[in-house]
Amino acid sequence: MSTLFILLAQAIQLYIFVLLARILMSWIPNLDPYNPAVQFLRQVTDPVLEPARRIIPPIGMIDISPIVVFFALSILSDMLLRLARSF
Repeated sequence: MSTLFILLAQAIQLYIFVLLARILMSWIPNLDPYNPAVQFLRQVTDPVLEPARRIIPPIGMIDISPIVVFFALSILSDMLLRLARSF
């Protein structure tokens, strides 16, 4: 059972890195939206970010939903690792 929790935590950590790449990508001006890497990052992260965007309103011109998702996933990963250690 602890191996399952560790694998899930590692998968979440990998997703966090993908999400971080998406966040950093948003800071690059004039980025080609048809670039395959850009499309891949959007396809992978949009299913998680879109529901968060519906719940969390932007503050002025700043969308904070990726930051909230980033921290929520970090907390979830940490909880899974703690569960793995308890078994």
